[in-house]
Amino acid sequence: MTTRILPAAGDADAARSIVALLSQLPDAEPAPPVPDSTALLDTLGRLAAESVDELPEVVLVHERIGPVPALELVREVALRFPAVGVVLLSSDAGPQVFSAAMDSGARGLVGLPLHYEELAARVGAAAQWSAGVRRHLGRGAEVFSGPGGRVVTVTGAKGGVGTTFTAVQFALAAAASGRRTALVDLDLQAGDVGSYLDVQFRRSIADLAGIQDISPRVLQDAVYEDRTGLALLLAPAEGERSEELDERATRQVLSALRARYELVVVDCGTQVTGANATAVEQADVAVLVTTPDVVAVRAAKRMVRMWERLQVRKAEDTAMVVNRWSKHTEIQPSLIEKITKTRPTRTPVPAAFKELQGVVDAGRVQDLDNRSTVKQALWALAGELGLLSDPRSGAAVPAQAAAGAALAVRAAGPVARLRRGREG
Repeated sequence: MTTRILPAAGDADAARSIVALLSQLPDAEPAPPVPDSTALLDTLGRLAAESVDELPEVVLVHERIGPVPALELVREVALRFPAVGVVLLSSDAGPQVFSAAMDSGARGLVGLPLHYEELAARVGAAAQWSAGVRRHLGRGAEVFSGPGGRVVTVTGAKGGVGTTFTAVQFALAAAASGRRTALVDLDLQAGDVGSYLDVQFRRSIADLAGIQDISPRVLQDAVYEDRTGLALLLAPAEGERSEELDERATRQVLSALRARYELVVVDCGTQVTGANATAVEQADVAVLVTTPDVVAVRAAKRMVRMWERLQVRKAEDTAMVVNRWSKHTEIQPSLIEKITKTRPTRTPVPAAFKELQGVVDAGRVQDLDNRSTVKQALWALAGELGLLSDPRSGAAVPAQAAAGAALAVRAAGPVARLRRGREG
């Protein structure tokens, strides 16, 4: 039997030496190495979407992989793709590292520098284990083996642009379409998801920060099952607890949610922290919300550039949502697209706060009338971004909103100020 092996190594020299040695193994079929954790998870997710049989039998994770640390990447792959045998390559093959690798879900540990016999033994054992799991899956057992649910993050260019309202409406639209949906408040110091939905709960996402292995029971205790159909994971009531949730904890929480829900909507607020940067990096869809005014658009450009410098997200992989738009707005979506270099959405959200004021003040945004042009636009956007089970279940896009996205940009006033700042 041919064993397909996918190496993941951030160092080019290490990758070449791994592939060279793998090529000597009998019946081994090494794939081109992937350079980082993002490429590895994307590759496995794409293959799993076709069939579990398309996945490689063995994945080799080098200790110097990044940006996700090797042990956390092993845990992520083992959780999301349990039909794949993961082997860790480490210069420290002592008992502590071995124990940590096994706890993370690895099927073996190989010391560096690599030796043929040890590599062959560990790869062979992992391949046999993978084959056994796939035979089990082939008998129809309901074992989770795909890439998991999708994660969409919603981030605001600055405060007051409608980030939380957008995230809540995306989640409500997905739940209404039949998707099992979780809504996470990752605006850790100023989260208002609970206030928008009139929910108070004793647990928060901070309660999951110190847990090494988040089981379904532990996750269930932290999540509030709302009558809207949403599963809510709220921000802590005490803002100072935000420091408890670091990058590692955020990855674990999102992995656990992916395994349980079809869609995970994350309100990332407007500040860049380690936690929400990790969420944006892992997201299948990253949304950035702005309003069509000079200050907000400059803030959006600043956010996108920061993400690129931190290697969190490329501008072209970010979906821009323009909130509070009207045909009289001087700054149009086409100009915002050019300034930020982001991926535009077809549906701008109209400026109609009077429709929202009553439900926002009452903390009952789930009761917003279906005739609201804002709700129609946001639910249409949810369909456009692929968040609904059936796109036809989303509300129709208002004709004036659909036409507005293509309107020409006027050159005077605030637009000139923006253009002067585009090179800054």
